[in-house]
Amino acid sequence: MSSTAATTYTCPMHPQIRQPGPGDCPICGMALEPLLPTLDEGPDPELVSFKRRFWLTLPLTVVVTVLAMAGHYLPGLSGTVRTWIELAFTIPIVLWAGAPFFVRWANSIRRRSPNMWTLIGTGVGAAFLYSLAATLYPAAFPRGFESHGRVGVYYEAAAVIVSLTLLGQVLELSARSRTSAALKSLLGLAPKTARRIREDGGEEDVPLTHVHIGDSLRVRPGEKVPVDGVVLEGRSSVDESMLTGESMPVEKQAGDRVIGATINGGGSLVMRADKVGAQTMLSQIVQMVAQAQRSRAPLQRLADAVSYWFVLAVLAIAAVTLLVWGLLGPEPRWAYAILNSVSVLIIACPCALGLATPMSIMVATGRGAASGVLFRDAEALESLRTIDTLIVDKTGTLTVGKPVFKIVVAVPPMTANEVLRLAASLEQGSEHPLADAFVAEAGRRGLTLSRAEGFESSTGIGVRGHVDGKQVALGNAPLMHELGVNITSLREAAESHRLQGASVVYAAVDGQAAGLLAAADPVRESTPEAIRDLHDAGIRIVMATGDGLTTAQSVAQQLGIDEVHAEVRPQDKVELVAALQEKGKRVAMAGDGINDAPALARADVGIAMGTGTDVAMNSGHVTLVKGDLRGIARARRLSQATVSNMKQNLVFALIYNALGVPLAAGILYPAFGLLLSPLFAAVAMSLSSVSVVGNALRLRGPKA
Repeated sequence: MSSTAATTYTCPMHPQIRQPGPGDCPICGMALEPLLPTLDEGPDPELVSFKRRFWLTLPLTVVVTVLAMAGHYLPGLSGTVRTWIELAFTIPIVLWAGAPFFVRWANSIRRRSPNMWTLIGTGVGAAFLYSLAATLYPAAFPRGFESHGRVGVYYEAAAVIVSLTLLGQVLELSARSRTSAALKSLLGLAPKTARRIREDGGEEDVPLTHVHIGDSLRVRPGEKVPVDGVVLEGRSSVDESMLTGESMPVEKQAGDRVIGATINGGGSLVMRADKVGAQTMLSQIVQMVAQAQRSRAPLQRLADAVSYWFVLAVLAIAAVTLLVWGLLGPEPRWAYAILNSVSVLIIACPCALGLATPMSIMVATGRGAASGVLFRDAEALESLRTIDTLIVDKTGTLTVGKPVFKIVVAVPPMTANEVLRLAASLEQGSEHPLADAFVAEAGRRGLTLSRAEGFESSTGIGVRGHVDGKQVALGNAPLMHELGVNITSLREAAESHRLQGASVVYAAVDGQAAGLLAAADPVRESTPEAIRDLHDAGIRIVMATGDGLTTAQSVAQQLGIDEVHAEVRPQDKVELVAALQEKGKRVAMAGDGINDAPALARADVGIAMGTGTDVAMNSGHVTLVKGDLRGIARARRLSQATVSNMKQNLVFALIYNALGVPLAAGILYPAFGLLLSPLFAAVAMSLSSVSVVGNALRLRGPKA
């Protein structure tokens, strides 16, 4: 997306605003940004424009300020001459450098959407127009406007406010551009070309955009994997750290999946392209992070509502300040009235309040993506910190998800090889990890598989179909009971293997028990550490698996899991989530299979393993790219840090305004004779925005 016309633009503070080209947000007036960054995009045009306006008019602002504050010390300059020089220097500052502010001010009035530009435009316009009138028609002003024998002018206030607002916008836009650094770094991971193997056996380098699904590609040592796919030939180690956060290379051989943009080690691989373009994991990660960065957290809705009414309140306070000082203040009362009302308008700019939560969200989601944790939206990022109960599936979540075949037991007159052959023939159409173990073992034994017909999967309990004219069923005890198959003779053998942590599948042929097959799925090396981290965080861990109770309890005892639910179906997992929620628990569900998708959607936070199915990832609120449970603890800590950061920003913005508005209105004048100049109000306004942005950027640090 290099052309402006094809790029969708959105507002960082109001992501519901989207349009096909650049422009200003109709709600807050901020410049819209590209929804997805691109590597070929140039510098932010608004940032370039504001920098140019700031630096070209800064010398003029300095001159105007010096003339206003110390001009009477300069020999040969009368007050009238000084005033005309100030006017000449202020005109380009206000009318050219400040032009974007007045455009947004006009839009806010036209759209009846008061925002920060309503206050800035009104404040600068009032100071400039009042001073212009005082310069051109001083005789028209009553004595209440005179100071030191002439009508006071405040060109320096208008000039300094414009310059400081430009400076604040430059600093803010520069910081905001850094929040897309994570996305741009991810985009930069993709290689530009791929080495395609032609049908005649020859090889050619082609642009990545010319790679199609099904193409055979060669990945040489040290090269990046071009797209997502499956290894056809070769063996090598692949560095996946740039996408998963896992530092150790992963061994790959024929049949293993590889991810685009990861780096091949010392071996040569031939792979088949399965996902290209927007379907690759890298593209999906970029899209997910961009979507999360533009989403609205619940705290942001509060800030939006407060900002709207706050601007209206500030306009009212400025009007009251003008009248009170003009009617009741000391001489020159109307000069004081203009000065203080402008100060109120400028210092109360709600920019800091509006930036308080979006900046934290944008920085945090980028930080999460860099460590292999993807949040679907800001609400998931905000909610994860409240979780106190985690439900986990076993296969593919606690375990590797690649079971190793253990044994097949046959019920006479069936033989072990025949039971395995029928089971493997049926399982060729299944997505369950156990299916791969059975099919692979049949291959090792040299068994000839048949085509299964009428294949039917009962998610969470087993599969059934016809093989060689026989009705074959594979699954757990609930499936056997449903089919009326007596498995009493197999229970002892099944229990024995479950005690060793193996998963057991019963086999039935033509309504009769035919045997059982057992496979062991090793526990992930990282799982014990992940369980300890989650327990240390005060989270209760519940296992919900379709495996038998003995197998589940064996794994649970090994890992120290608090509660076990075995032989559960997908609807049982949903009911378990609901039951815990009814008890007042905040429930997260972690899983990787199709059978986990309903529970992932029902949970307060659904956590999908990135190594699992697309259905699971689409149903989850958080995706762990590596499928490592340690990512949950990391994600929860990031959630806590982000919400704390957002609250800090909101509290700072509210306290700043609560203190700044009364000071600008002159509350200290009766007791101490102190007034807050519009110059200092503009400085404070700019610093408040920069402080909020700077605080949000702390989330990029190692302690976040």
